[in-house]
Amino acid sequence: MHKILIANRGEIALRIIYTCKQMGIKTVAVYSDADSSMPFVKEADFAFRIGEAPVNKSYLNMDKILNIALDEGVDGIHPGYGLLSENSQFAYKVQNSRIKFIGPSPKTIESMGDKVKARMTMEKAGVPIVPGSIEQLNSLQEALELAEQIGYPIMLKASGGGGGIGMVRCENEQALNQHFESVKARSKAYFGTDEVFIEKCIDDARHIEVQIFGDQHGGIVHLFERNCSVQRRNQKVIEEAQSPSLSAETKEKMYAAAINAARAVDYENAGTVEFIVDQNENFYFLEMNTRLQVEHPVTEMLTQLDLVKWQILVARGEKLPLVQNEIMNQGHAIEFRIYAEDPNTFYPSPGMITQLNWGKVDGIRIDEGYKAGIQVTPFYDPMIAKCVIQAEDRNACICKAKEFLGSSHIEGIKTNIPYLEKVLKTKEFQEGNYTTNLVKQMLLS
Repeated sequence: MHKILIANRGEIALRIIYTCKQMGIKTVAVYSDADSSMPFVKEADFAFRIGEAPVNKSYLNMDKILNIALDEGVDGIHPGYGLLSENSQFAYKVQNSRIKFIGPSPKTIESMGDKVKARMTMEKAGVPIVPGSIEQLNSLQEALELAEQIGYPIMLKASGGGGGIGMVRCENEQALNQHFESVKARSKAYFGTDEVFIEKCIDDARHIEVQIFGDQHGGIVHLFERNCSVQRRNQKVIEEAQSPSLSAETKEKMYAAAINAARAVDYENAGTVEFIVDQNENFYFLEMNTRLQVEHPVTEMLTQLDLVKWQILVARGEKLPLVQNEIMNQGHAIEFRIYAEDPNTFYPSPGMITQLNWGKVDGIRIDEGYKAGIQVTPFYDPMIAKCVIQAEDRNACICKAKEFLGSSHIEGIKTNIPYLEKVLKTKEFQEGNYTTNLVKQMLLS
């Protein structure tokens, strides 16, 4: 590949540009009116305006992006994460244009994008799934009967959902009655389908995901796991690799299940198999993300591997650079997502960044999308940067993290740094025994 178009924005666009430069590949950026002065636009070799600020008038405009790609003669399109990254229609359009889509096949994206079909596929492959719907729910009555059978509380979910969108916890029959039609409507609005399903809520659980990679020659490997249990609004804010609270035996079983899940759909390129783990270390399949994850840098710091480079190598038909026993982990790594948001309410805090000074510690990697003097607009996810700390062990990581966060200084907007510092001080996090209930516990304390 000699030229790649990046169908994304912010820090992930910069991240992809960095690897392309290392590989001698030219990059093409696309940007909206709101992003014209963003760093990724300046760092790309070529950059083209694609529309107004709203995503449906810019970053989701498949035809505009494809026309630029064809005009520029690009060899590949990297979708990053979010936006069009898990849109099978876009992947098919790229493929039909004889341009490489740097990700899994459109067929795989399609099969895993429908959460109900994905659950059916995983069950057939022998991967444990959370008790709940095996097929889409056709009526409220059907949902009520199944919920009664598996027991409350349950999660009502959009079949095409992701990122916490289209997901509501129902404690009882009254709540399910109340939310059923609204979740269907939200699913239709966001994902183009009103199909919904339910799963049993597993409380005090850990959210663990396994990074997998496949090539076009049948090779599939895992790159260990990440603990993503620190979440707000069902979205992750801290991830660490590896998980401090799982036995080696459970980890190995989880890796095997993730490999089986990938083989079940002939997986190619980067992907993530997500599991929910209960207090007895029973684990269940949640979903497969058919893209590079926001938190991929924490795995890169753990393994000292460039996953974007792997993506490009696999997309151009090469075998995976390493086999399983050659993939090693080095120490421990923790990633923090720095958001422009109120640390108490988690509401976005758009505005001009007047000062941005990151703390100075050894073993730090900062994937930032903004600089001082840049406006954080209300049109997109308000993540400013991802900061990843690597050290010889977890305790050293936490000490470095406290120093880094305490000495970082951002003005002009509110950020979630005070919240992240509070998380680090909790007994649960320090002991590595936290669950997805940690935020709720902090609010109650």
